Amino acid sequence: MTDVYIVGIDMTRFGRYPDRTVVQLAADAAHLALDDCGLSTHDVQALYSGNIGETMTGQRTLQLIGQTGIPVVNCTNACATGATAFREGWIAIKAGLFDTVLCIGVEKMAPGMIVKKKVGNEPLPAEGLIGSETMPAVFSAVGLEHARKYGTTLEQFARVSVKNHHHSIFNPKSMYRKETPLQEVLSAEMIAYPNTKLMCSVNVDGAAAAVLMSERRARERGLMGRAVRVRASALASDAWSPRNQVMQDVNTVSRQAAQAAYEMAGLGPQDLQLVELHDCFATAEIVHYENLGLCAEGEGGPLIDSGATALGGRIPVNVSGGLLSKGHPLGATGIANLYEVATHLRGTAGARQVEGARIGLTHVVGLGSACAVHILEKS
Repeated sequence: MTDVYIVGIDMTRFGRYPDRTVVQLAADAAHLALDDCGLSTHDVQALYSGNIGETMTGQRTLQLIGQTGIPVVNCTNACATGATAFREGWIAIKAGLFDTVLCIGVEKMAPGMIVKKKVGNEPLPAEGLIGSETMPAVFSAVGLEHARKYGTTLEQFARVSVKNHHHSIFNPKSMYRKETPLQEVLSAEMIAYPNTKLMCSVNVDGAAAAVLMSERRARERGLMGRAVRVRASALASDAWSPRNQVMQDVNTVSRQAAQAAYEMAGLGPQDLQLVELHDCFATAEIVHYENLGLCAEGEGGPLIDSGATALGGRIPVNVSGGLLSKGHPLGATGIANLYEVATHLRGTAGARQVEGARIGLTHVVGLGSACAVHILEKS
């Protein structure tokens, strides 16, 4: 099977776009990615579109960027939606169906908390009514359990937000570009202990897109110089357990996907130079250090204290600013994470560049559940 390469990738700046529709944002990202590799819609053989809030976004996007009759697949997989669309495109090239595909993730989101909506005659669960199925409550429980088992402190969780907001000042595509000192994070409005408002991801609008190619076609088009190899792509869902019938399990599904990706790549966490992981809440980043093997079990708190996951540290994490500061438009996040890692592997990340980056990992979790992990390598 052929190797698959990212030859073009880009994203809109995440923010508020009241005058842009979902498909207009998707079209913006598609044009950016195509321009990045000097291709047009006539070079694209299939489109894989990720979006949660609307239907047929892929076909409607093509109405804006050029309808050429290509097959379109629309994906919805909670926060893993964009990464799933990307993986479907990767699979299609691996299978030999196409040589060039376009993958898009896009979302427009209202400010405030995401709540479960009533669907048809389906009753709302009691947990949802009292709040324990909301995302702040889920990741409150994640943090409190980690604190109970390992003594992780409120200050250690808060340092995730300090770090990621600091990183964001170097990222022109981040929603927020503002330092948040530790005391400011700790004194912000409490949303669900231990996560204050500045420890919660930002609901924003945005889109990201990637052009994938087979190695043969990339060489024919002279695009290997800036191409980034997709060394591994893994997708997992929860295995059954009594716990999963009561509360979403963000840990096991991440470990399943990470292990599959490491095995596919023939690498381990010690081979990574940077990571973009799913910091939907500050508590999530700490536990995902351990889920991805960046440190030993229970060592997530000391790892953030050590500075190892900051820019310039041993294994920089969320140098983009992460979801806490860059923003989290659900359908776009997976491809936006890939954009960030690819930018570093190309050596074009500017002031936030991770020096010598050759291999990076992206991770995204959609509760319900889906976890996608990709490993990228400099060509």
